[in-house]
Amino acid sequence: MSKESLSVLFLYKTVPGRVILKALVRPGISKTAALLLSSPMSALFVPGFIRRNHIEQKYYEMPAGGYGSFNEFFTRKLKPEYEPQIQSGLVSPCDGLLTVFNIDERSVFDIKNSQYSLQSLLRDSKLSERFSGGTALVFRLTPSHYHRYCYPASGKTYAPRRIGGELHCVRPVALESVKVFTRNSREYTLIRSGEYGNIIQMEVGAMLVGKISNHRRTKGTSFYVECGEEKGYFEYGGSTIILLFEKRFTLCRDIAERERTHGEIPVKMGESLI
Repeated sequence: MSKESLSVLFLYKTVPGRVILKALVRPGISKTAALLLSSPMSALFVPGFIRRNHIEQKYYEMPAGGYGSFNEFFTRKLKPEYEPQIQSGLVSPCDGLLTVFNIDERSVFDIKNSQYSLQSLLRDSKLSERFSGGTALVFRLTPSHYHRYCYPASGKTYAPRRIGGELHCVRPVALESVKVFTRNSREYTLIRSGEYGNIIQMEVGAMLVGKISNHRRTKGTSFYVECGEEKGYFEYGGSTIILLFEKRFTLCRDIAERERTHGEIPVKMGESLI
């Protein structure tokens, strides 16, 4: 078991760990961590992180003088020649590990052995009712994944919303202990895609930094987006993206039959989902 896994088990499964966790999730601690990881000193963390997570640097852009901070590395961009070639359709919004759930009549579904109310997730009863009987796609990003994400389909966006909350880890052990999505900071927008109906795209922040940086987030505005257009990025921390659909559908065979990691399906940003 890795040191990272042991530390997460300690925080969520022991009394001393929970005491420390309670302090860690305070906003002041998160802001301090964000400042540290954006400081020039934090660039010293980059080489070790690359080695531990087996990250292939040849795929990513690097500033002439190297990364100025850890977050500059973590939010790195793909080189143009390695960007996914997306034409249209419905695609994965990110690199990550995918789990598919059906939304039942009461808008309650399971994520990592814990039940979550769709209404508490969205904090909008009318909106949650519209997605009853639909499909939820949950993409879990680990620290080794590319942390920029895109829109999964073309369409017009509406009702961007940010929901504040305590920031908790989104690793599986945390999901067994804490109702993560009722406590984590999250942002979502409604996409009216035409061909695929209404889609909700939600970003969920993680423990410590877990900052969600969306490019267009002005409340009360709507705009047209293209499939594959970059929506934003996460700063350091394992994070999650959720797609909600009003209808149920089946994943394309290539993805559905892919070898799974602990029940989750590895996917890449821009891959066709249906």
